[in-house]
Amino acid sequence: AYIFHHQQLLVDQNLQLPKVEKLASDLLFTHDEQVIARDLLSEEAIPEGLQLVPIRQLISNWSKEQFLQASRAVQLLEWRRNHKFCSHCGHATEVHPTEYAMVCPSCRYHQYPRVNPCIITIITKGDDEILLAKSIHNKTNMYGLIAGFVEVGETLEEAVQREALEEVGLKLKNIQYMSSQPWPFPSNLMIAFRAEYESGEISLQEDEIADAQFFKFDQLPEIPFKGSIAHAMITQITQA
Repeated sequence: AYIFHHQQLLVDQNLQLPKVEKLASDLLFTHDEQVIARDLLSEEAIPEGLQLVPIRQLISNWSKEQFLQASRAVQLLEWRRNHKFCSHCGHATEVHPTEYAMVCPSCRYHQYPRVNPCIITIITKGDDEILLAKSIHNKTNMYGLIAGFVEVGETLEEAVQREALEEVGLKLKNIQYMSSQPWPFPSNLMIAFRAEYESGEISLQEDEIADAQFFKFDQLPEIPFKGSIAHAMITQITQA
C-alpha cells in the first residue's frame, strides 16, 4: 500500500511498502486491485516498524518503475482530495466506480485528473559547456537546469525559448525533445529538451535565479540527485 502524509510515504526500515487490509475508501490503481493508495490522517499514529520518508529521498533508492507507481499514487490522491466538490455547482462529488473521475450527482459534471506540463532544458555552448543555474530557493550549492511551466496557448518549443530568455537572458537554437518524467510535486509532467546557445549575455531573473554560468563538462558543480530527469539529462550530455 502507498500510504502518504503530505509529500511523505510510509515505508519500513528497508524502504519497502507495508501490507495492509483494504478499506472501502482506498484508491485502487492496479487492474488486479492488489495495490492501493490512501492518506495517513493527521490523528493516526505511525505503526511500529514503519516511518515516513520524503518521496524525493526514495527516488535515488527505488527503481524507475517503483517511483513511477508512487508518483501516480500521490498525484491521484492529491487530485481526489482537491475535488471533493463540483467546480460547476458546488455540490459534493462522488468517486466514479470505474474511471478516475469525481462525479457531481447533481449536475453530472465529471472532473478528471490534470497534469501541469513543465519544460526543462539543457543548454549547450560549443562542444564542452552547459548552462547550469542555481535557484534562489535552493539553500544548498546545487545547480540545475532552466525549467518552468508551459503557459496557455504556448507550444513546448516556445516555452523553452521564453523561459531561457526570462531566467537567464539567452536566445536558443536547435531545440530538440529528449524525454519526459512525471514529477509529483504536486502534479507535474517534466518535458525535457536540449538546445544550443545562440546569442545574448547571461542576465539573471533575480526573483528566480541566484546564479547561472556555463560550466565545462569536466568541471561541473553539484547537480540534481540521481533519479531526477535533470540528473539524467546532464549525465547524458556530458558523458556522451
